[in-house]
Amino acid sequence: MAINTITDPELAWQETALCAQAGPEFFFPAPGSSTREAKQLCGACEGRVACLEYALTHDERFGVWGGLSEKERQRLKRGRERAGRA
Repeated sequence: MAINTITDPELAWQETALCAQAGPEFFFPAPGSSTREAKQLCGACEGRVACLEYALTHDERFGVWGGLSEKERQRLKRGRERAGRA
């Protein structure tokens, strides 16, 4: 059995990410479905902050990343942009 290793330092958080133990439908639910369980899992993950920063940097528009939904990431990004202008 081959062991997957991540060579890109930007993706190192994926090595221990709890989301790797759940299916993608957990983090990419159907429109209108709850994201609560995915967010709870993210809250216990040591890679949460790196995951969130990755999603913000790469403009991930779908799914739960770093414990935040699409709308929550958009609000955070707008808030950061406004803070940078102040």
